[in-house]
Amino acid sequence: MRLSCDFCFRRCCLSEGQKGYCGARENIEGKIVSVNYGQLVSLALDPVEKKPLYHFLPHTKTLSVSESGCNYSCLFCQNWQISQKIVKEEETDPSSLAAYCLRYGVPSVSYTYSEPLVWQDYMICAAEEAKKTGVRNIMVTNGSFSCEALERIVPLVDAFNVDLKGDDEFYKNICKASLQPVLDGIEYIVNHGRHIEVTTMLIEGMHDEKMVRMLGSLLRERGVRVWHLSRFFPRYRMKDRKETSEAFLSSMLTVAKESGIPYIYGGNTMTPAVTVCPHCGRVLRDDVPQMLPSSCPECGETVYGVFA
Repeated sequence: MRLSCDFCFRRCCLSEGQKGYCGARENIEGKIVSVNYGQLVSLALDPVEKKPLYHFLPHTKTLSVSESGCNYSCLFCQNWQISQKIVKEEETDPSSLAAYCLRYGVPSVSYTYSEPLVWQDYMICAAEEAKKTGVRNIMVTNGSFSCEALERIVPLVDAFNVDLKGDDEFYKNICKASLQPVLDGIEYIVNHGRHIEVTTMLIEGMHDEKMVRMLGSLLRERGVRVWHLSRFFPRYRMKDRKETSEAFLSSMLTVAKESGIPYIYGGNTMTPAVTVCPHCGRVLRDDVPQMLPSSCPECGETVYGVFA
């Protein structure tokens, strides 16, 4: 019997013994199961700014966890060792994550590094336990949800960082994926009042001013208020390309700021990440990680974010 997986936009239809595109889901004895449930390949304490989240509990630590697997095949994958293959480890009880956070005073758990959508069953169990204790949940994702996954995940997650990788041709040719599900996911998250920041990694020679203007317009229309544009470094199957220059990033940041999105940041750069009040222009923070006020001390404008 062929069964459909509803974890992401692909909706893989699997015969007995067949694995999905991600490699993490398989039809076994008439049921689709996760082949590496709870087998964490990464467990680390990170600054929350590393996700990157600059407006969510700034200047705090987050417990970063990951299983292996991804539903994309990006040629530039920065974490290909764990995302582009399934790695077997011992199973970790999902309730232990929140227990660790409570013991050591860590305010959040981040589901990150690979693609949490393909191991969302474990993430959901961990997030439910965290929510009971007051520990916040963060999801760093490519955003290619199915409708069912959005309904399951969004009520449990406090903050998202979603990758917006490029235009539709970029998705098709470089990621073997599609733009529209990501836009739909971003819109759903915004409309349901969850904190969201979006990241676009810029590859010099592939991204250009026209694409950045288009992406900025799409994000502004959907109510996104924080956009990170980061530099590319050669990885995986794009080791032959040069890293994105600081000059190119700087020029694209100038273009992005014309979009009307109030908070724009550069990533993987030596330039400080300055937060400026979008109403009066006062500098609120001259670099991260630093604390960020919930309102501008000059004009009283509310700063987008979650600060407690």
